[in-house]
Amino acid sequence: MSNTVSVFLALLCYLLLQSSSCSGSRILVVPVDGSHWINMKIILEELHSRGHEITVLRSAKSWYIPSNSSIYTSINVPMLEDDSDRDFSIKMLQDVMNRRSFSTFISTFYQQHLLTSAIGDCHKMLARSAAKILDDAMLVQQLQDTKYDIMLTDPALTLGVILGAYLKLPMVFNVRWINTGEGHLTIAPSPVSYVPVPGSELHNQMDFLERIKNMLHFLYSVYDQYFIINPAYSDLFQKHFPPGTNLVSLELSADIWLFRADFVFEFPRPTMPNVVYVGGFQCKKAHPLPDDLEEFMQSSGKHGVVVMSMGTLVSALPPEITEAIAAAFAQLPQKVIWRFVGDKPSSLGNNTLLVKWLPQNDLLGHPKTRVFIAHGGTNGLYEAIYHGVPVLGLPLLFDQFDNLLRLKVRGAARVVEAQSLTKDNFLEALKDILENPFYHKNIQHLSRLHRDRPMSPMDTAIFWIEYVIRNKGAAHLQSTGFSLPWYSYFCLDVAVFFLAITGASICSSVFACRVLCCRRSSKKRKAE
Repeated sequence: MSNTVSVFLALLCYLLLQSSSCSGSRILVVPVDGSHWINMKIILEELHSRGHEITVLRSAKSWYIPSNSSIYTSINVPMLEDDSDRDFSIKMLQDVMNRRSFSTFISTFYQQHLLTSAIGDCHKMLARSAAKILDDAMLVQQLQDTKYDIMLTDPALTLGVILGAYLKLPMVFNVRWINTGEGHLTIAPSPVSYVPVPGSELHNQMDFLERIKNMLHFLYSVYDQYFIINPAYSDLFQKHFPPGTNLVSLELSADIWLFRADFVFEFPRPTMPNVVYVGGFQCKKAHPLPDDLEEFMQSSGKHGVVVMSMGTLVSALPPEITEAIAAAFAQLPQKVIWRFVGDKPSSLGNNTLLVKWLPQNDLLGHPKTRVFIAHGGTNGLYEAIYHGVPVLGLPLLFDQFDNLLRLKVRGAARVVEAQSLTKDNFLEALKDILENPFYHKNIQHLSRLHRDRPMSPMDTAIFWIEYVIRNKGAAHLQSTGFSLPWYSYFCLDVAVFFLAITGASICSSVFACRVLCCRRSSKKRKAE
């Protein structure tokens, strides 16, 4: 009898645990193609291992997102990739490099202008894609009938935000960039006195002139949001959403923002309860290298190895720059592994190995690696922080200038402008990092801080995704400030009220004084 009771209680506990678990939930995913897909795919692999059913919406012309996968099923829908030029960033890079010779004040505004022009066109294409999806009654019915538990999307592009809101699904953002810049600018208070606006290339300790520049960048981003981006969606929102809906209101309705940042890297700033920091979640312990790469690493002896990876943008660098870099490498005692696409530089030394692809995380985690030369993308910089490898930065585009500035301020990196790069200044900066223990000490300190946490960034991300699934949202973490009109948010109506009261009091006092003075003067005249 007791055995029967024990078995029954064990079975009951198992069923209760199963009912409270969210494994096997249906997750709808709208990712962003390109390097952003790398981050999203890592999360999807972990979610799949926990038993969740994943559906990914992708373009039939997707650059990196395969249609067939063992971890998700895919649905082809109209997306930005259908109409956009895959090489647009290379064209923009050439424009940016031509303007980097100007003063920083001018060049940052020019870069923001270039982005504004590109972003405006992108949002028009995104609005057309979203309209096609919402007008496809069969697709919308299919998505509604599947009864997804959650929308997981990267809001750098807006399709997932719009579709998630239309389907009334709880939303989790895998986010760093959104609309006009970094996501903090949308979700959290951002005092321009000490919070640098993305693209300004400023740090958090600004003098008076730098605060003026930061304010101008902020005002430009406000103009960009409300006069360039929002109008692109006005027809779509009028047709498919309640009156008063705009892009920002949909974004602020997301339950959790999984923010790909860590304050070991970012400057301290205000945040919000539904912002969860998962910067570096893609980092992991290094795996053994392929035999040929391991042999090359060991052949470096006591000098070690320099690893260089500039992403896909390296093919856009002018030949004179790649020649200068190759010539500088040839003068090093270290071995060099360089991810390179294009014609082999004529000045390449025997110590340099050119590869079309490299296992970046595993190389950065190798004990022979001494320096990481990078363009400043966040994936590579977080891997450098995780493994404690100092960085020599060659920023080219987008957020790379701001990213590398953050490491430079912390003494973990040096930066060389690609536009003014020569063999001599590149070699000097590289030797400084190799020979000066200052950089290695600082990046090791950042690495210890980054790793010292109760939960890994990946476990944190998965917990909050499943938290939203279990609780069907996280509305209790959303600030009511988002629903206030702007004049109430800044208490301008209260300020006007107090000014009116003060003004009325002053006027009443002046009037009373004038009445009293008039009475006294009239009595005086009568007495005379």
